[in-house]
Amino acid sequence: MTQTAPIIPVILCGGAGSRLWPASRESFPKQFIALLGEQSMFQKTLSRLAGPHFAAPVIVTHEDFRFLVQSQMLAMGIRGDILLEPMRRDSGPAIAAAAAFVEARHPGATMMVLPSDHLVMDVESFQQAVLRGADAAAEGRIVTFGMIPDQPATGFGYIHPGAELRESIRAVERFVEKPDAQTAARYIRDGYLWNSGMFLFRADAFLTELAGFEPAMVDAAKAAVSGADQDLGFVRLDGEAFALSPKKSIDYALMEKTRLAAVVPASFGWSDVGNWSSVWEASPQDGNGNASSGEVELLDSRNCYVQTHGPLTVLVGMEDTVVIVEDDAVMVARRDKAEQVKKAFEGLKARNHRSVVSSLRVYRPWGYYQTLDLGPRFQVKRILVDPGQKLSLQSHHHRAEHWVVVQGTALVTRDKEEIILRENESIYLPLGCVHRLVNPGKIPLEIIEVQSGSYLGEDDIVRYEDIYARR
Repeated sequence: MTQTAPIIPVILCGGAGSRLWPASRESFPKQFIALLGEQSMFQKTLSRLAGPHFAAPVIVTHEDFRFLVQSQMLAMGIRGDILLEPMRRDSGPAIAAAAAFVEARHPGATMMVLPSDHLVMDVESFQQAVLRGADAAAEGRIVTFGMIPDQPATGFGYIHPGAELRESIRAVERFVEKPDAQTAARYIRDGYLWNSGMFLFRADAFLTELAGFEPAMVDAAKAAVSGADQDLGFVRLDGEAFALSPKKSIDYALMEKTRLAAVVPASFGWSDVGNWSSVWEASPQDGNGNASSGEVELLDSRNCYVQTHGPLTVLVGMEDTVVIVEDDAVMVARRDKAEQVKKAFEGLKARNHRSVVSSLRVYRPWGYYQTLDLGPRFQVKRILVDPGQKLSLQSHHHRAEHWVVVQGTALVTRDKEEIILRENESIYLPLGCVHRLVNPGKIPLEIIEVQSGSYLGEDDIVRYEDIYARR
């Protein structure tokens, strides 16, 4: 290992996580959820890229997730560059834009590309595998990481390793798509590896190699970076340039074509946490093989996974079952059918069901709100505002509001007044008044909001000032 300059982590943070519905929603996908422990999957990814071998990260995400990314990074005391994709063009353009950004800032730098929503159990072994691949990357190789399989899984692509290039690094003979069960068993016998979707390379070498196969993708990436704007601390890639990139995954665009691909065989407790059965496998289990989260009772049940963020959930006499309980949706499936949750998600999406997009708890740059009750002319919400944050200065055409402070201190603007409210104090905001809610304190501000009026939709907001520059 001769690599000395810190490796720049590039984390792809834009997926929807449809297989983990109903916990994962389009507005709050699985990478931001604390599925296993107190940290989200994104935060776990950040954690394993800490230390002297790694520089500050570059995050590639979508406009909709920018404040989620920022707040979860700040909660860990981590700073880095956040690139905003103007639209989703698959992993090829996202990685190309990140490489163009890194090369413009740090010529010749090595970058580690990885998804934000994967699980690694053995962080030390993970970092050792990255360092093993660094020398090959420094020589211009496009390095990937192949997981040594422990079962003939059909949910992953596979890598056929070829000749040994150096100790613990092999050339890539070929990449293959997700196989059926019989083919997967043969792959295991023949020494194939799972394709982890993680990559390590020099940014300049990657761009040069990709330009040989997808010149339009590289041109679009460089133009999107050179035309990027700084916006509230985010790097907003140029939309017109980025839109000209072909929509392709990095495997199709480069990895299946290049002769520079190398693979590091590794085993560090990796999972893509691709469905609820994977969550069960990665979770601590009791003597009957059950794993649970939330208020759960299990009687005469085996090999089940139960997660509830809502009411007490009781299983009696169940086996190999997944039960996910949210405030607005319940999902029950056999564990061996967990992959089919995606089909249910897609069916709900085709019907424009609201549970696909968001849950009753909706996250905003300043915190979140959660609907507690809803009727024809009223709505009750719980609103939590993070310390130092403020809502926009706004008014409504169709509703009045009443705020009751449950915890913390509120600074309320009501037309020309500024009023301090403390716990158990309240204020009435008549229809049409210009108002704002600010948390000036050092602890979260929690209020109960009661809305009343002829129309209660979120689009009944006229914004006059907004520190988050929302439209």
